[in-house]
Amino acid sequence: MSQHARMEAGYLLRRQQKGDLLSLPWSRPMPSIGVRCHELRITDDNSIWRIIYRTDDDAILILEVFKKKTQQTPKSVVDKCRRRARLYDFI
Repeated sequence: MSQHARMEAGYLLRRQQKGDLLSLPWSRPMPSIGVRCHELRITDDNSIWRIIYRTDDDAILILEVFKKKTQQTPKSVVDKCRRRARLYDFI
């Protein structure tokens, strides 16, 4: 991920922390992963990145960051995000 893309991701996540509700084209809900889960969309020079996150009252939980290669989110990514969210809830 380029420096510009990292800065954009940081800026958008900071807006989320401050309470801004992001929507398309930056963020979209991911109910297939869980409640309050979203996909942040970052366009880089040659790539498209996704950050899967969940908003909680006290934190934004980053579940996965990956380079988007297909139209649909891979099942392995969805499964990994669900598992990480469950683990976080048990801590």
